[in-house]
Amino acid sequence: MKPENCSNTRYGQEGEQTTIDLPAILAVRPTGGGLYEGPPGPAIGPRLFGGQAIAQGLLAACHEENGERLPHSLHAYFLKAGSSGEGVSYRVTTLSEGRSFATRRVEGSQEGTMIFSMIASFHVPETGFGHGTPAPADLDVAAAIEALDKWRESNAQANASPIVDRLQKRPIEIVPLDPGSLFGAEARAPRTGVWMRMREPAGPDPLLQRALLSYASDMMFLRNAMLPHAIRPGSSKVQAASLDHAVWFHETPDFDRWHLFATESPWAGHARGLNRGHFYDENGRMVATVSQESLMRPRGEALDRLREAKD
Repeated sequence: MKPENCSNTRYGQEGEQTTIDLPAILAVRPTGGGLYEGPPGPAIGPRLFGGQAIAQGLLAACHEENGERLPHSLHAYFLKAGSSGEGVSYRVTTLSEGRSFATRRVEGSQEGTMIFSMIASFHVPETGFGHGTPAPADLDVAAAIEALDKWRESNAQANASPIVDRLQKRPIEIVPLDPGSLFGAEARAPRTGVWMRMREPAGPDPLLQRALLSYASDMMFLRNAMLPHAIRPGSSKVQAASLDHAVWFHETPDFDRWHLFATESPWAGHARGLNRGHFYDENGRMVATVSQESLMRPRGEALDRLREAKD
């Protein structure tokens, strides 16, 4: 996989090439009375991708915002597994609205069953004190692309990993800092870093750009808590799913350009794992912070070994 050359395409039933238009997928349609319809997206498996629900729900909440406020945070819960083949209905309720801040609740449903709940907060841009933790890695995406190509040429397990094909079907390019943590199966320290950007430019709309980052923030994230245990999402050794997800927007991103998503897992236990991370632009400016707790329930022999070790 050469990330700079990955095409933003997928193939239909007859083999025709079709473009994945992520902004169109995320664009919710108002149906009146605070209700919105979100279309289905690029299916990478039978379950609805959590990042899609977050981004669509955020844009639904943005439709209710008629002033200068921008979303500065969101807190989401995944209540039930949604279907990737169906659209989602969103209901937006305004909980509070003042001169500087507004808070809105978003509820997502499929076939009358609520699968998703989120509260988003909006804030008028203001002048204030500022500081930010510097990026924990070199901000050199060209070096990361070169390292990925060399790693794939010399490592057979990269080509055998099913995630390679799945990533090529996503509308967001991904280049890992450590290819082994992404493609490999060995135990690793619970931290990763990936470069991300849109395959096709989406334009400068600040609301859409924040939605695009929200979509991307659920990619390559929950694996951090699994890395020390030599498992990855999709393994038969674990049942994995996102439980809740939070994003704080510090700046408006330009996701048409590269952003570094530096992530780590400070804790795992009781069949759950905690993940957190920061997005940095190419200049090292921190633009967003993300946190998530995930289900990582051991299965089969992995569960048996843990039980034996406990006894």
